[in-house]
Amino acid sequence: MIGAVAAAAVVGWIAGHALAFVSLALAGLLAWQFWNLVRFEQWLRRRAVTAPPDLHGVWGEVLATTSRIYRRKVFHKRRVLVLLREFRRMTSAMPDGAILLGQNREILWFNRTAARWLGLKRKVDYGIRIDNLVRHPDLVEYLDRRGGAAAARIHLTKDGDRWLLFRLVTTNTTGQQLLIVRDVTSEARLESMRKDFVANASHELRSPLTVITGYLDALGEDPTLDPVWQMPVQEMRRQSDRMRGIVQDLLELSRLEAQSGEAERSAVDVGGMLALIRKDALGRPERPAIVELRLDTDALLLGSETELHSIFANLVSNAVKYTPAEGRVDIRWWTDERGGHVEVRDTGIGIAAEHLPRLTERFYRVDAGRSRKLGGSGLGLAIVKHALQRHGGRLDVHSVEGRGSTFTCHFPAARVQWRHAA
Repeated sequence: MIGAVAAAAVVGWIAGHALAFVSLALAGLLAWQFWNLVRFEQWLRRRAVTAPPDLHGVWGEVLATTSRIYRRKVFHKRRVLVLLREFRRMTSAMPDGAILLGQNREILWFNRTAARWLGLKRKVDYGIRIDNLVRHPDLVEYLDRRGGAAAARIHLTKDGDRWLLFRLVTTNTTGQQLLIVRDVTSEARLESMRKDFVANASHELRSPLTVITGYLDALGEDPTLDPVWQMPVQEMRRQSDRMRGIVQDLLELSRLEAQSGEAERSAVDVGGMLALIRKDALGRPERPAIVELRLDTDALLLGSETELHSIFANLVSNAVKYTPAEGRVDIRWWTDERGGHVEVRDTGIGIAAEHLPRLTERFYRVDAGRSRKLGGSGLGLAIVKHALQRHGGRLDVHSVEGRGSTFTCHFPAARVQWRHAA
């Protein structure tokens, strides 16, 4: 281009009209650049069906770079489309439901399984909030908590009797959420049958055990009983008492599992209750040398007095039971901005780390032989867990084998009532 302008200037100088010739040369170059721009713009608009024009110089380099970027974009677009189709095929074939939600819980996409279980319709329900289509208070509460580690098991009766497990996965970058839905109807029914069986069997066993215990008590107190039978009768009395305790624990656990919703909100004097439980522990023939109670607050707890007594009595009973005579048990009640807390600390045999996750399972024992010898049923901590859940609380367990254990009950601040507010 510079050479053309210089040549035009030389010719114009010879002809005596240098400025006119240079102007004509620049106008021609401008027209040529404009024509290349028009051809480039037309190719950009029809690049999917039109071959790139034959351009030279700077325009050729620009065209080559643009064409290379476009080919790369087409490649990645095709790759994303292939992955998206594969993802849709996989999610359509998977046994679980999947729902993609936007930042405001609006439905962006769902697979066939989710549509079948929740009654969703393709395209019609896109853009509508999931909680407007699946109206269940438990699901709304779970979504308000933005999922978390726990999942929500919900009983839906709209299109049949079905139990569904919802789990929400949230991305921190886009704010979109993936709601995974799993059908747990079979597990829920089996669990319900098991609970009903345990409750019915425990209820039916209570009457015959009462009769057996009565006769054994009468035999044990009979002065004419043959001395040969005194030890067997005493052992039978001990085992019948243990069986009766197991039945009572099973009935208590079944009652807690059958009750839905939160516990009542009666004002309970935690300090007085713990003092009575400590007094009972001190009255045991076999107990640690020291059982101390520390009350850092006089606040009350709003809850069920029976269930709270069951929680604290089970924890103290376990601590006393598994702490040697030279050990000690410390009980503490205090409050802070997070709520109320009851701690039971002992210097007993402790629990190995691998057993801690399963402590609250029914009938789970760390040492089955030792538990039976001490009269444990394996149900105490299961009762504690269910009763705490009804009060919105949770149980923390810290233990070192051979050095003791610490069980702490945490209650929400809404369950704490100060004396001056009572």
